[in-house]
Amino acid sequence: MIRIGYVFIEIYPIFFVVSRILCNFAPQYKCKPMKAKEFLGKLFRNYIVRHLIAMVFVVILLCIGIGFGLDYYTHHGEAIPVPDLKGQSYDKACRLLEAKGLKIEVTDSGYNKQLPANSILAQTPTFGQKVKQGHVIYVTVNSPHSPTFAIPDIVDNSSLREAEARLSAIGFRLTPPLMISGEKDWVYGILCRGRRIANGDRIAIDEPLTLMVGRGTLDDTDSLEYVGQPGETDEFEEVKEPPVN
Repeated sequence: MIRIGYVFIEIYPIFFVVSRILCNFAPQYKCKPMKAKEFLGKLFRNYIVRHLIAMVFVVILLCIGIGFGLDYYTHHGEAIPVPDLKGQSYDKACRLLEAKGLKIEVTDSGYNKQLPANSILAQTPTFGQKVKQGHVIYVTVNSPHSPTFAIPDIVDNSSLREAEARLSAIGFRLTPPLMISGEKDWVYGILCRGRRIANGDRIAIDEPLTLMVGRGTLDDTDSLEYVGQPGETDEFEEVKEPPVN
């Protein structure tokens, strides 16, 4: 109340000056400066008070309506537990989520040979979390085919230990190496189901690989030949025995 009084004290001179100006410009109306009591009396007439009360009531109703509307629009207080979708088919997961008012979206694919194709491998949010109606559940589905990867540069370029480490890091399954004649523990080739493959070939990750590794010895049937450039000749001087006297 004290603050309202201060405000009125500061505003009243303005009304007084305005009323004086109006009287000077419109003397025919015989305007007189209003006193504070007269001004308050006109300000708080019954119909003005009723209008003010009605405006306050309308504002309160609008606030309440907006609050209820926002709660209804955002589903305030409603929570739906996310079902467990792992291992289920994509079609079954779609029907389950639609029945609960949720949506589904595929974001990635993986491969698990123990699960059927197009089954759910992972989901976000996870099982048991509570979300609002209309929330999107992101899933990873099982690919119908195993992924393929390029064979790294290991043929005739790495040792047995290095080749096994690089292929195992990718995820390939290795069978016992095939020992052949050649430098010990040196990789000379790769076999996939009996077929020889080269660096850069794309092979399915679940295909077994066999490394062809040198045993460190040469077979009796192996021969060493010197191969020179075409047209290349050896220059040498024949040395004869000295003549006998």
